Amino acid sequence: MRIALFGRSPKIQDLPYVEVVLEKLHEEGVAVGLYAPLKEACEQIRDEEFEELSFSIYHNEEELEAFDPDFLISLGGDGTILEATVLIQSKDIPILGINMGRLGFLANVAKSNIETSIDALFSGRFQLDFRSLLQAKTSTNRVMKPNFALNEITIARKETTSMITVHTYLNGSYLNSYWADGLIISTPTGSTGYSLSCGGPIIMPNSENFVLTPIAPHNLTMRPFVISDNNTLRLKIESREHEFLASLDSRMHSFDSETELLIQKADFRIALVQTELQDFASTLRNKLSWGRDYRN
Repeated sequence: MRIALFGRSPKIQDLPYVEVVLEKLHEEGVAVGLYAPLKEACEQIRDEEFEELSFSIYHNEEELEAFDPDFLISLGGDGTILEATVLIQSKDIPILGINMGRLGFLANVAKSNIETSIDALFSGRFQLDFRSLLQAKTSTNRVMKPNFALNEITIARKETTSMITVHTYLNGSYLNSYWADGLIISTPTGSTGYSLSCGGPIIMPNSENFVLTPIAPHNLTMRPFVISDNNTLRLKIESREHEFLASLDSRMHSFDSETELLIQKADFRIALVQTELQDFASTLRNKLSWGRDYRN
């Protein structure tokens, strides 16, 4: 088996957990591909047992594809998994997310469950949870690389405190003009992110929906709107500054207001490894403190 490790440089207090991951992989004798920024952190683990473990170092998506891993283990939070999707794209490499960040809806393997989850990976006691993505194109044929988002695509104002107007068309037909600070187009995966903070609904994964959530709308009747993911959206933005920002999973792009965006479902999915210790309902309860009585 071949496994790629991905992550930013972990904090000092997280190094023991990185060591646990390396130890498990060493015990199984798997080939390990190590993301270059992790190399320095792993070198801080001074143990003869780990010096025997050789790494293939990769820096980008081409080198990851050449390593050809069976799985990728993400060491970090949800943002780390979002970064990993840029490397994986349509390569069909399942991701096991180990949470070394904060909230962790995607990276939902707790540090205390690292060994059990990796054991489940080797024994085949897991399922693949396929997540849909959004992709964006421009009317000017400007190339955005990458042009997809696992969580959301956000339209926002740029260098102004004034509202923008987002004229929205659904499959070519006029839907609405959002007078707001911006508009979030979210996948079910992203429904627990920025959209949720702006009053959007929580959507079960694999629901085959997207949600349009306005950011601080001027018209209070503009509520979050759930649509099927087989629809195509066309957005035309008006702004006093004649510019706006488009964010694809926090990757920022600036456009002039003459540019229209075409947003639709991407033609590939991202696979997340889900062991018997993980399910969406328990993640919601744990992360959002559902079902806990704080009255006493």
